[in-house]
Amino acid sequence: MIFVTVGTHEQPFDRLVKCIDRLAEEKIVGDGFVIQTGFSRYIPKFCEYSRFFPYSDMTKFMENARIVVTHGGPSSFMEVLERRKIPIVVPRCKKFGEHINDHQADFVRNFSLKYKNIISAESDEEIKASILHYDDIIKDMPNVFVSNNEEFTRNIERLAMELLK
Repeated sequence: MIFVTVGTHEQPFDRLVKCIDRLAEEKIVGDGFVIQTGFSRYIPKFCEYSRFFPYSDMTKFMENARIVVTHGGPSSFMEVLERRKIPIVVPRCKKFGEHINDHQADFVRNFSLKYKNIISAESDEEIKASILHYDDIIKDMPNVFVSNNEEFTRNIERLAMELLK
């Protein structure tokens, strides 16, 4: 199964939902598609979908999916990385009315260059190629989740101890 999430941002992400629905119609892979469509207006015809799923369902979909395709919001693709999976990340773009600016595209490009553990796909062709060649693309990618939470916690503890002295 391939799980796709567009997040909870109030602007539609019809471009991604339509692209995935076309790929499902073409049967480009043997996997079925499940899409969380959010505020998108396009209704998929060839995929299982819901505007929103309970969080517990979202995590099960991410865990059970062979591939997870997500929008460029960091919390969404980081959640995939936490599960030791390489996400295909499609940033929302201002020119398509998907967001108020292009911060997702900028962030995804920079994150991809720095950590090399996400697949950035900005066009329908890149999305299709990323799904078709997913196993080959990820075979040499580091499957490492980078979190600064432990370092952040140590620094807070250190600062608290200094304040208590």
